[in-house]
Amino acid sequence: MSALFPIAVRALASVACPCVAGPLARDLPFIGDLGSSPIYLGSAVLGGAVLTLQSVLLLFGGGDADGDLDHGDASDGFGFLSIRTVASFLTFFGLMGLYGTASGWGVGATAGAATLAGLAMMTFVAWLFSLQRNLAQEGTLDPSLAIGLPAKVYLRVPGQRSGQGKVTVAVQGRTVEFAAITLGAELPTGSDARIVRQIDPNTFEIEAAP
Repeated sequence: MSALFPIAVRALASVACPCVAGPLARDLPFIGDLGSSPIYLGSAVLGGAVLTLQSVLLLFGGGDADGDLDHGDASDGFGFLSIRTVASFLTFFGLMGLYGTASGWGVGATAGAATLAGLAMMTFVAWLFSLQRNLAQEGTLDPSLAIGLPAKVYLRVPGQRSGQGKVTVAVQGRTVEFAAITLGAELPTGSDARIVRQIDPNTFEIEAAP
């Protein structure tokens, strides 16, 4: 991979300022003539620019500027086609193509190696971020799982639905606080209760523990 670095430097420099391409060619003669591979050069620059932009937006609070291009539900699948994975393909397709061209490989060998490198990185990035999504989903709290669980009254719950109190309940390995009402008698702070049903995302009906 380190062999690709000088190629990337010259590729980016030749796009940013064509006047430096000549001196770089003299300083790094083993790179070869990159001018004969505009597809690889363009792919590397475009893919690298998109990945850099995404990283900057994520770093400075601009959000994760990624999106699925296959219009599927990425949360349930691999999420193979996205801006990030396509950019990764272009970047490594271009870099490997530049490396193959500079090393004197044949056209077919260079194209094949570039395509394989791009697909490998595309698959790896898709797998990595699908794993990240799955971990995030596992950590997302589902309040409905509290139904039927024991709870502890944290703030007095008035009887006959005359007001709200608060309870704490252990859900998905964490202790969570919810608003609570009861149809029965008042439940004082510290008493044991049971979650009966969900009223809204943050409010539950409770009853005294049997």
